[in-house]
Amino acid sequence: MTFVQLIDCRTSRFDDMNRLMDRWVEQTKGKRTATHDVIGKDRSDASHFIEIVEFPSYDEAMRNSDLPETGRIFQEMVALCDEPPTFTDLDVVRDEQLNVLAARTFFEAMGRMAPERIGEHLTDDYVDHDPSYPRPVQGVDGMREVYAGWRGAFDFTFRIDDQMAQDDQVCTRWTLVARHKGDFLGIPPTGQDVSMQGMTWQRFRGGRICESRWLYDRAGLLEQLGVLGE
Repeated sequence: MTFVQLIDCRTSRFDDMNRLMDRWVEQTKGKRTATHDVIGKDRSDASHFIEIVEFPSYDEAMRNSDLPETGRIFQEMVALCDEPPTFTDLDVVRDEQLNVLAARTFFEAMGRMAPERIGEHLTDDYVDHDPSYPRPVQGVDGMREVYAGWRGAFDFTFRIDDQMAQDDQVCTRWTLVARHKGDFLGIPPTGQDVSMQGMTWQRFRGGRICESRWLYDRAGLLEQLGVLGE
């Protein structure tokens, strides 16, 4: 279970505190177990800061706490505070990144939903980048046509292998499993069961996808369809 520690402190020497945290990051390289560190400043009190440190688990946090570098830096941090900092230890019981959830919903719907419903997942000014296109596809109508082509050629589903998020962007690594049932790039239907791996980077706005960039093994797919030699 993910573990989060909140450190609440007051200091008029935040620049020194910031340099201290940089030193801790450098000194614990290859040893620290913390995975994410965020520091927020109170908008109504410029001397009030809250640091949020994330760990894979409570046990990993304790390992991090036992590092000699952590002990030394902690003593220096206390010296920089105007009053003793307070600590709150939290076991994370719910963690949802909403754009990741929206990306997952999109891929789970692909292959199942009718083409006219794809606009439920996209902004009106959506842009789709694919290395096989001569130019980016613009708008919902353009993407609806692309999706209808894939859906006409294959019965397919996406399996989500991994997802990562940063700011308004989500990257999804996926595996497509399909049966070739219709014309695809001039290849008549073979009834062949195929699979293909790829990754899609997507940018979100207001909970909908506004831009996608696709990378996938089209050569491997064509090989499975008998077009390219082994």
